[in-house]
Amino acid sequence: MLSRLQQLCAQFDPFRIDAFLVTFPPHLRYMSGFTGSNGVAIITKDGAALITDGRYSVQVREQVRGWKILITQGSLFEKIRAQRLLKPGMRVGFDGNTVLYSQFLALKKMFPKVKFLPKADVVEKLAAVKDANEIAKIRRAVEITDTTFAEILPLIKPGVPELDIAAEISYRQRKHGAEADAFESIVASGERSALPHGRATFKKIANGELLTLDFGAVYEGYHSDMTRTVAVGRIKPEAKKIYAVVRSAQEAAIEAAKSGIRGKELDAVARGVIRKKGYEKFFRHSLGHGIGLQIHEQPRISVMSTALLVPGNVVTIEPGVYIPHLGGVRIEDDVIIGETSCEVLNRSPKELLVL
Repeated sequence: MLSRLQQLCAQFDPFRIDAFLVTFPPHLRYMSGFTGSNGVAIITKDGAALITDGRYSVQVREQVRGWKILITQGSLFEKIRAQRLLKPGMRVGFDGNTVLYSQFLALKKMFPKVKFLPKADVVEKLAAVKDANEIAKIRRAVEITDTTFAEILPLIKPGVPELDIAAEISYRQRKHGAEADAFESIVASGERSALPHGRATFKKIANGELLTLDFGAVYEGYHSDMTRTVAVGRIKPEAKKIYAVVRSAQEAAIEAAKSGIRGKELDAVARGVIRKKGYEKFFRHSLGHGIGLQIHEQPRISVMSTALLVPGNVVTIEPGVYIPHLGGVRIEDDVIIGETSCEVLNRSPKELLVL
């Protein structure tokens, strides 16, 4: 199996480039293993160099093997110039989605005889297919999230502020081995559950409400992302109905998820179930996204996505219905795409829990 550097370099000829510049921290970590906050890499067919500052002089040598390591107290780009890592006439690719325009202008000024060419998603496409080690880390992140969900259920009661539940999620995920939350937890109750990204507030959970919980953990850099919606006491019949619709949509999408299906086709499976029940206009986001070193990465699963799912993709499947003044329901799992089916990583129950 080709190394990540070999896979990247294999694309140089088709892209007509001589080198690739990496500046985005998740991409730098993926390619080299370096987890510092300040670094840049130049990758050629002859080798790879990583430049960082003195704060990381020990860390970078512990984390990175087989690369040329350069330490500077000044500009990373200046160090590239001083070491003559980029030569006149070279064609250098870079990720057009992550390099700042100011960085691009600085590079052009510093290396006037080098041609810099935006090549979006080159590293992202490599990172979209997880190896066994990466999948093991995502599994562990999912286990942490599942365990946390089970532990917070008894804490959800009328009168408890949403922020208290969010704090418990963060605390318990850390206690179970997470290095961080995957993102700011969504804890949205009552009418606020109709906000797809309803961050926790001081609002107190009330009887007769839906409560949406969307959170995840980071384990050794890799993310999990799960959503469950629960009922606090007796809820309205329509709330029960939309829960059943969303669950059916998610189950249909999970059944269809496999290698060879395109993102928009998988999105259409779930969206079709919701459309038949008359709630399509209330499904206001894409069906899912890849997860890994980033909480949102390729492949995308949306009405516009032409991405072809392949074995090793790890994606979320998260349909939702959000009705103003009533509430919303979202159910989300992380799945590994296989040749003929997918594996659902989450073990948290998906029947409507009434607390």
